[in-house]
Amino acid sequence: MIFKQLFDQETWTYTYLIADPVSKDAVLIDPVNTHIDEYVKMLDEQGLHLKYSLETHVHADHITASGHLRQRLGAQTGVSQLCGAETADIQIQDGDIFEFADGEQIKTIATPGHTRGSLSFLWRDRVFTGDSLMIGGCGRTDFQGGDAGAQYDSITQRLFTLPEDTLVYPGHDYQQHWVSTIRQERTTNPRLAGKSREEFIDIMKHLNLPKPRLIEEAVPANRRCGLEANERQDTVAVRETARPVRHEISPQDMVAEAKQHISEVNVATAKQLLAEGNIVVVDVREESEYANGHIDNALPVPRGVLEFKIGNIPELADKSKTVLAYCRTGGRSALAAQTMQQLGYKNVLSMAGGFEAWQKEYNRKS
Repeated sequence: MIFKQLFDQETWTYTYLIADPVSKDAVLIDPVNTHIDEYVKMLDEQGLHLKYSLETHVHADHITASGHLRQRLGAQTGVSQLCGAETADIQIQDGDIFEFADGEQIKTIATPGHTRGSLSFLWRDRVFTGDSLMIGGCGRTDFQGGDAGAQYDSITQRLFTLPEDTLVYPGHDYQQHWVSTIRQERTTNPRLAGKSREEFIDIMKHLNLPKPRLIEEAVPANRRCGLEANERQDTVAVRETARPVRHEISPQDMVAEAKQHISEVNVATAKQLLAEGNIVVVDVREESEYANGHIDNALPVPRGVLEFKIGNIPELADKSKTVLAYCRTGGRSALAAQTMQQLGYKNVLSMAGGFEAWQKEYNRKS
């Protein structure tokens, strides 16, 4: 088998190539958009065809190459179903198995904490941990639905229960370290070794790190698999590719599932609520959509950055206040409403039909 650990100096990101020299199947984990041409050249030189491009989570410090690799090479993109990356081909679930080559398997291990959708991938004797577990550290937990308690549980109950000689390949390293082992991290990691859950939570609470420089650009871009909002999401080549062993959830399924857990109102009811006042209106579309027309006094909070922007908006400080979310047709707002509920908001409504329905019924642009 072919295995390569690649490094992006700008963001200290590791990308991993796993490939079979016989079948020529290849998999990339956490590719970076500034290295697309290098990946394509590397694959071409060895006659490999990229089957999967997998993400350990929606990154905040760099933009993924997955979407462009899909367009250029026909690879399938895979991101956790909890990350909100609706354009990914595969909405990955815990336990999914990616089969490639002759009997090779990559097993998915859900390791939430750094983000709600953080994953680790186990292949043979090595585990690719993304930002969940690093060499002598772990990823921060103060944005994107991060949860220090969940991270402690993920590491101690899922990763640390792997065989102790399992090789640990992280998503980043800032000290020129390349690989560790489960035994080494379990016994020497300063944030985890000998620490109780409460002690770990306290450590993470007081890190006081500056937010990633590219977070406002990277998170929404990575939810589009690294593509611009106006770029095509389909592949330039279609070929038979095996799906992971377990069912997948389409973007439509995700929206339908979200609507089972949130409250929707039609345009007429929304207009009545606005007239009564004491309601916050949130436009979760992209900034360019908002600029082309929006409901009066709506707050622009694109869904892709909702989790880490929402805490800085004074109008949303009171989580008991009624919030009306809308997008273009009602899909993104349903997902945003569900996210806001998970963040503790008590009365969030999604406007069915979105801004298109609003314009159609009242024949006006706000």
